Amino acid sequence: MDHVVQSAVQRAFDGEDVELPTFFGDNDADTVSKTCAAKAVTDPRWLSVARDVMLAAWYKECPADFSASVHIFRKSYSDAVSEFVARNAAALDALVQHGRDQSLTYFGVCTLKRSYGLRGASGVVERPQHLFMRVAVGIHVAEIQAGRLDAMESISTTYEALSTLCYTHATPTLFNAGTRAPQLASCFLLDMKGDSIDGIYDTLKECAEISKHAGGVGLNITRVRAAGSKIRNGGRSSGIVPMTRVFNATARYVDQAGRRKGSFALYLEPWHADVEAFLELRKNHGDEELRARDVFTALWVPDEFMRRLASGADWSLFCPNEVIAATGHDLGGLYGEAFDDAYRTAEATEGLVRKSMPTRQLWQQILDSQIQTGTPYMLYKDAANKKSNHQHLGTIRCSNLCVEIIQYSSADETAVCNLASICLPAHVIDGVFDYKKLRRTTHTVVGNLNRVIDCNMYPVPEAERSNRRHRPIGIGVQGMADVFMELGMSYESDAAKTLNAEIFETIYYAAVEMSMEIAAMDGPYDSFAGSPASQARLQPHLWSMDFSKTKYGKAGWDELGARVAQEGMRNSLLIAPMPTASSAQIMGNTESFEPLTSNMYVRRTLGGEFVVTNMKLFSLLRGRGKWDEATRAHIMNNRGSVATLPCLTEDEKAVFKTAFEMRQRAMLDHAAARAPFIDQSQSMNAYFGRPNPDKLTAYHLYAWRAGLKTGMYYLRSLPSMDPIQFTIDERITAKAAKKVSEDEGCVGCSS
Repeated sequence: MDHVVQSAVQRAFDGEDVELPTFFGDNDADTVSKTCAAKAVTDPRWLSVARDVMLAAWYKECPADFSASVHIFRKSYSDAVSEFVARNAAALDALVQHGRDQSLTYFGVCTLKRSYGLRGASGVVERPQHLFMRVAVGIHVAEIQAGRLDAMESISTTYEALSTLCYTHATPTLFNAGTRAPQLASCFLLDMKGDSIDGIYDTLKECAEISKHAGGVGLNITRVRAAGSKIRNGGRSSGIVPMTRVFNATARYVDQAGRRKGSFALYLEPWHADVEAFLELRKNHGDEELRARDVFTALWVPDEFMRRLASGADWSLFCPNEVIAATGHDLGGLYGEAFDDAYRTAEATEGLVRKSMPTRQLWQQILDSQIQTGTPYMLYKDAANKKSNHQHLGTIRCSNLCVEIIQYSSADETAVCNLASICLPAHVIDGVFDYKKLRRTTHTVVGNLNRVIDCNMYPVPEAERSNRRHRPIGIGVQGMADVFMELGMSYESDAAKTLNAEIFETIYYAAVEMSMEIAAMDGPYDSFAGSPASQARLQPHLWSMDFSKTKYGKAGWDELGARVAQEGMRNSLLIAPMPTASSAQIMGNTESFEPLTSNMYVRRTLGGEFVVTNMKLFSLLRGRGKWDEATRAHIMNNRGSVATLPCLTEDEKAVFKTAFEMRQRAMLDHAAARAPFIDQSQSMNAYFGRPNPDKLTAYHLYAWRAGLKTGMYYLRSLPSMDPIQFTIDERITAKAAKKVSEDEGCVGCSS
């Protein structure tokens, strides 16, 4: 193992004279890699050494050739993939470039090995590049089975894009592509099948089936009658809380294919009579019989609520079943003026109002829940429906687990979305953002997500029905903050906001182009007729935006819309910036479009605790001779902030500002700038070091007035206690190394 470490040190430190670490235990690869990783507290380049040690050991466990790996472990792969690889072994093996593993980070390698690589009885059976090739081949299985002659060329293009970290598919696709159970979709949106025992338990079973196959669930529960409402046998309903606890137990029991705990987000509209109990579900105190802490809560908020909040008017709560019986109006199925009129009619109908209160009283309960638990998520029902290409299908009643998917669902159709994220740092070439490369990558991603739709194994028939009818996809990004830092831009600057908007405009425009191209071959998606797109209204048109500041201008967007109306699209929806916690860790990027949360922090894994440093900041400080113990201690003791670091200029401090230091309005301005090019929605967190009701209210009102569909995913805040002041030195390194050497296996964080 010593020669592996020495070689890795030479590469990472470029020939510098470096003292090698003292190893604990038996010098096995896990111990050595963790010991090297622990030294990253003083120099983050040790993580590259740890990565190389991990890779060297991993390579010994698996065959070098992709085809040999597939042959030996063929029971893990689908028959179509195994047979194709056997027929094309030499060509596929020639494409694989193991040297590209050097672009992965230590934590990326740990995550791939622990959670993503196919496993046999003896452990992981594929190398990192084999995983990328498996995904590339696996998503082309329909073309392989059809005998398409151009399949190999497309597989090569896909592998090239994946292995050079230009984009990545979402976790379920990385897990399952090319296997005998290719459930590749990430997100499922359900509407309650009925306000009855049969409807509720049929929905519960569907959620369990989806979770079993690694899907995340977003569920609308607004149609369930409130506590105290009459039921058919003459009794009274117990409301949504006991039902929610059943879903909570199911999420705990039915994990995601044995890899991750099941995850459900439950959506409720704020006029529902059980909303106050709903807001208490995730709190840490109170009656345990009224708590459900393993599900996530979300509010589907109509504009009328926000208007009354702003004006100080009262708000009324109802049982949905009683409103339908008395007025014929299904409030959950209405939005815009139709909802406003029906809601006021219900208020005016004698005996219907369960409770009336100042809107701000209920709002305070919402804020209390968010400050204590980070939820409920906030989404705006009217914006979600009015700006959707699904609006002709019916009212959209909820989003997904991570609040970026906005699709129509019903008792008969479970909405599905297949996701991928573009790695933006790979598109910065010689200090300039390369929009042409971004368009090429987007074209590749659109083509491959269409393949995912066609080769996916659907956990329930309602999901297959919806996905094949509407063919939505979700393209996101990762590494936006990395791009800004690479280009020397402050996240809060006008230049960064403009680049952010132009990136998303380019992605959306290119995605529409490619979807049209596929439609020319395979036809438009089944429900295209009657959609806004069929009437030449694309997302910027639905926003009634000012085209003067766009890259393509009004003429360009109008022309594209006219072409879509004439030629059709293969996909009803295209863009959905999602959280990228797991995949960004693999690819070595900052998450999604979000700013840095810290420049230096401790990453806690099952294998130990390791200090992670912003490499761009490290390179800058090291180049100035300022990367020393005092600087490291200063950054760590200030929670990763460099705001008071004397060796940086004010402009440099702005570039490395963390999310908790930024004006949240600036982050909302970014969201609003890209929103006209996002036809689904965006998973956006709010960052308040010390949240308070006034600041949160201002934040939510600003997001709503900006017309955003998603106002907030999680509320992120800092711990209330100050960090312990300490000095970073080799004693900490030794202690950390000894600690992690006692654990089994090397594990990266995985969400």
